[in-house]
Amino acid sequence: MCPSSELETTAMNASPPELAQMRSAAGAAVDLLKTLANQDRLLLLCRMSQGERNVGQLEADLDIHQPTLSQQLGVLRRAGLVATRKDGKQVYYSLANAAAIAVIGTLYQQFCDNGEAQS
Repeated sequence: MCPSSELETTAMNASPPELAQMRSAAGAAVDLLKTLANQDRLLLLCRMSQGERNVGQLEADLDIHQPTLSQQLGVLRRAGLVATRKDGKQVYYSLANAAAIAVIGTLYQQFCDNGEAQS
């Protein structure tokens, strides 16, 4: 992360095309963070970071009931954060977005390593 004064200097010295690119990147980051800002979706992504899972496994592992699970998986799918693979009647979900994988990894290190939140 850039210190705020460094970030402000970068933004102030940015040419119009660079500023447009920065705004676009900031918008993409905001969209990702909004999608992650739901406890069920975050739990789903954390579980999928450990490997592909089907709906039954996600429901059992996370104790998220089917209607909520389907709704939140739909949000993640529409946001492009997860990919699906069908095997017979089973649908398997996996992480599909490099930025989401990186953010989930960072959140896991900060909040989940050794089972306790870091300060």
